[in-house]
Amino acid sequence: MSDITKEQIRQPENLVYTKTKLLTDKALSYCPGCGHGTAHRIVMEVIEELGAQDNTIGIAPVGCSVLAYEFMNIDMQQAAHGRAPAVATAVKRLLPDRYVFTYQGDGDLAAIGTAETIHACNRGENITIIFINNGIYGMTGGQMAPTTLPNMKASTCPYGRDVETMGNPLKMTELIAQLPGVHYVTRQAVHTPAGVRKTKKAIRKAFDLQKQEKGLTFVEIVSNCNSGWKMTPVQSNKWMEENMFPFYPLGDIKVDGQLIK
Repeated sequence: MSDITKEQIRQPENLVYTKTKLLTDKALSYCPGCGHGTAHRIVMEVIEELGAQDNTIGIAPVGCSVLAYEFMNIDMQQAAHGRAPAVATAVKRLLPDRYVFTYQGDGDLAAIGTAETIHACNRGENITIIFINNGIYGMTGGQMAPTTLPNMKASTCPYGRDVETMGNPLKMTELIAQLPGVHYVTRQAVHTPAGVRKTKKAIRKAFDLQKQEKGLTFVEIVSNCNSGWKMTPVQSNKWMEENMFPFYPLGDIKVDGQLIK
């Protein structure tokens, strides 16, 4: 390594990674350490590798990812809170040759958008849903979400989620996997290089299956919310591994229309 000059290191052939051109130059609005930025990058890398920049339409909902259209250099359409699957349904039916995906948080997808999500999945709409699950309402102040773990603290349950009065967390991914219209369901993470590789592979598979008109594909990404959880990014990733993953285990749940978990 001592024989390599600084000038050689700067040469393009020595580059290990460059940012995809499908991410704009606008600074991300997410909190430092949040998984949204990595998830954005992966989705855009997949679309670039598919050569589908001009043939993809993303649906941005309400929540932390409400400004996704400012970061993703593709055609985007914003939807009302929770309605992204309904908007994606309309877009895909009108433009069936496009790749169409939604990018939604747990408050958006599993709370106000529960009906839209379940019915789009039940109909088997030929779209891809990318679901970021951090177990909390991140943008609006850290309130309890449908995905908040038992005993997990949030601004609306400061002593922890009491399942006797507040109900159990909703495992949306396992729920929609039961529906016959859903072809591929997986749960991944982006907090480590290995996790990033697996998540990117899953998203690429979801898009490939959409191209094959197999039906709805669903990729959950378990992520952190260090600001909502009141932790540093490192602490939040450790907490996620110790608490979120046992309740929301990573891996494929449904492949080729068949449940495997």
